Amino acid sequence: MHDPLQQFYGGRRVFVTGHTGFKGSWLSLYLKYLGATVVGYALPPPTEPNLFDICNISRKVTSITADILDLEQLHQALDGYRPEIVFHLAAQSIVRRSYGIPLHTFATNVMGTANILEAVRNTTSVRVLIIVTSDKCYENSESFWGYRESDPLGGLDPYSGSKACAELVTQTYARSFFNGSSMAVSSVRAGNVIGGGDWAEDRLIPDCVRSLTTRQPIVIRNPDAIRPWLHVLDVLTGYLMLAQKMYEDPSRYRGAWNFGPNDDAILTVSDVVAEVTAAWGSGSVWIRSDPTLRETRLLKLDSSKARFLLGWRPRWSGREAISKAIDWYKAHASGKAMEEISQRHIEAYLTSS
Repeated sequence: MHDPLQQFYGGRRVFVTGHTGFKGSWLSLYLKYLGATVVGYALPPPTEPNLFDICNISRKVTSITADILDLEQLHQALDGYRPEIVFHLAAQSIVRRSYGIPLHTFATNVMGTANILEAVRNTTSVRVLIIVTSDKCYENSESFWGYRESDPLGGLDPYSGSKACAELVTQTYARSFFNGSSMAVSSVRAGNVIGGGDWAEDRLIPDCVRSLTTRQPIVIRNPDAIRPWLHVLDVLTGYLMLAQKMYEDPSRYRGAWNFGPNDDAILTVSDVVAEVTAAWGSGSVWIRSDPTLRETRLLKLDSSKARFLLGWRPRWSGREAISKAIDWYKAHASGKAMEEISQRHIEAYLTSS
């Protein structure tokens, strides 16, 4: 094995919360490809269909069905499997849903984060903990300049506010219990993550695919909104690189990290929809305003820290990321073996320049 990630993760014990979700499923597949031993802890898959079942991930990892809010069970799982590295992805991740279930959103995203930190604090095997939050954790002033890790936290909606709170909880635990120790904690903030296998509600690519597969018009709310679009494998590679660096040099690499795209991937919603319909080969669009949902029109990240200190950069441009995602959905719609297709996507990513 010549890839540095394979050399590091081969045989490594890794614990992933939220492994039944979109990003968690891809992370589980990625880690297994790299040769890691993976234990997942999550509720059942949140959508139907879902990547977890389509790719038979339950046969590839040790899968524990449980709630992140159950601290006792979470600690038992960590203590029983003795992982070295923990990725915390379990969350309520939908902005619109957070308006309908704000208390559940805060409970899952804030107390769930506190629970994993507390459980890790009492598990001596863990050397690295990465808390996945969101680019929406920043106090968004619609600035043209990308947000840096040192910028103020905030949120216009329960989801964003809960992610800002999760960041504060992470900082507090890191300073109170892990400062100067060999156990390193970091939080990671990524842009709009896209890729095959996402069927969540109120996400642009899944909404487009649902419309295209049913031959319905694609409905968009804010066509001029600008977002940082990034393929899921680019984001996860950043997380994996960071975890390795944290393991090797905890004092230098602990802290907050942004993972955002190159400027060519900072596209408007309408640009993305145009790319999706072109890649699919058909599709029509109409716009519906939604005054009940407050959304930022401009959101950019500054990822200079990850580029300079980790040597990380996106391998796929925004248009390549969209094309790869649509290729995956088209293969699924045609009935292909998606376990094999997904592995090919990982192989293609790792061999791309």
